[in-house]
Amino acid sequence: MSVIIIEFVTLDGIVSDPDGSAGTSAGGWAFRHGPETVAGDKFRLGSTLDDGVLLLGRTTWQLFSRIWPGRDDPFAARMNAAPKLVASRTLTDTSAWVNSRVMDGGLVDVVKREERDVIVIGSPSVVHALMAEDLVDEYRLLTFPTILGTGERLFPTDNPPTHLECLSAERSGAAVLTRHRRTRA
Repeated sequence: MSVIIIEFVTLDGIVSDPDGSAGTSAGGWAFRHGPETVAGDKFRLGSTLDDGVLLLGRTTWQLFSRIWPGRDDPFAARMNAAPKLVASRTLTDTSAWVNSRVMDGGLVDVVKREERDVIVIGSPSVVHALMAEDLVDEYRLLTFPTILGTGERLFPTDNPPTHLECLSAERSGAAVLTRHRRTRA
């Protein structure tokens, strides 16, 4: 089992409001570069999505549950078919998106018990909690040529050092997709 983090990120490490749905003044930064940069399986999830489980925070799940069920391309079919765990203390109804359920138990315990690969998309609070417990194995980042200067950062400034190995880097439209794996001593 691996924990894989999937994020749209700016050059200065901001992950908040890439699509503008949160209504922030700098929101929508990822989508300013056109649909070819963000559409489809840009993160090369492939069979990992088929065999793994999505783990989403409540806010990300609510946004995705309005978007993905209405799409019918091959990647959307995979997203819709994937089992989805939602980290939430307030959400009770997950019927808006098939194969979704609220996690039963604490985030860290659920992830540690999971036998499938866990794919976390967006969901910065979930990502930060998993980072704090040293549970992240891989980062797949689509980095956009944007500097915001403010917003929620992927890597908090108070985290201990983390050493990564670059697995790949490739251009994707205006952005660059990188894959980094955690190196363990």
